[in-house]
Amino acid sequence: MMAASGKLASLRLPPLPTVGELIKLYNLRAEKQLSQNFLLDLRLTDKIVRQAGSLRDAHVCEVGPGPGGLTRSILKGGAVDLLVVEKDSRFIPGLKLLSEAAPGRLRIVHGDILNYRIDRGFPANISKPWEEDPPNLHIIGNLPFSVSTPLIIKWLENIANRTGPFVYGRTQLTLTFQKEVVQRLTASTGSKQRSRLSIMAQYLCNVRNCFTIPGQAFVPKPQVDVGVVHFTPLVTPQIQQPFKLVEKVVRNIFQYRRKYCHKGVEKLFPEACRMELTQEMMEKADVDPTLRPTELTIPHIRALADAYAHLCSQEPSLLSYEFREELRMKRLTRQINTPMDSFTGTPTGTSPSP
Repeated sequence: MMAASGKLASLRLPPLPTVGELIKLYNLRAEKQLSQNFLLDLRLTDKIVRQAGSLRDAHVCEVGPGPGGLTRSILKGGAVDLLVVEKDSRFIPGLKLLSEAAPGRLRIVHGDILNYRIDRGFPANISKPWEEDPPNLHIIGNLPFSVSTPLIIKWLENIANRTGPFVYGRTQLTLTFQKEVVQRLTASTGSKQRSRLSIMAQYLCNVRNCFTIPGQAFVPKPQVDVGVVHFTPLVTPQIQQPFKLVEKVVRNIFQYRRKYCHKGVEKLFPEACRMELTQEMMEKADVDPTLRPTELTIPHIRALADAYAHLCSQEPSLLSYEFREELRMKRLTRQINTPMDSFTGTPTGTSPSP
């Protein structure tokens, strides 16, 4: 009992300036161009941390700690090894103050999370086989809006390939997003918010919408509310095809989200064989071509991805074909082949704008 209470006491932080006081002390202001919004209410940061589950003796990577509100809650939650990755040098002195208050528990990396190698940030002995429970490693972050979507797409690809933070096993993520992004991540089949992001996240993870934080809780107040989402990678992805192939199929289908799904499928193929291969792919997948993209279930997408992979195995050049690139080249060729009036710079046979 004495040992347990002593360990608990060692996890407590000594008296520190409040987050608000640190902001004043170091004259910190949220940078609009970096889409920064500070969360100063430690009750809310504690609530975010609780969504990750028990952090007792955990290893944690925090993304964009800023003035350190969420950082304090992670340390208070029992993390023994907290690695924070912060791009903005203005926050480093305040984070060093926290590091001194929690000796041996807080490591600071001054860098960009989009480039940082998390797979080198933690000891290999914390790894767990993919088929077992997740490792005692968590990624937690109050993400700037500007990086939230590209970052989760990157991590979803890492999950599919078991690279990056997922070399340690099925590392769990607890992250904040704009409310509209949360709605897309968690949207069910048939909902208006169903999107490419819905499919890509849900075929790889169990995605849980935890709770919503009103915009007024942040400084400065964003124009939108913020949601907290928890991701647990699935032992077996619902689609057994390479990430890039799945992403290509889903991207093409959802670029015509108001039309029938066959419209997007058509754009997977060159014009010369478009209709023939589209029909073959839809028939092989046994998917109703008049379904809208938002009506497609993950099993539908799986069948379409499998059918597309089969066609690509027969004709490998299909995999590198991109409709938009073909369109761009056609426009470029048309411009080159259109005779220009040497004086006005307009196509011959037309009048220059007044």
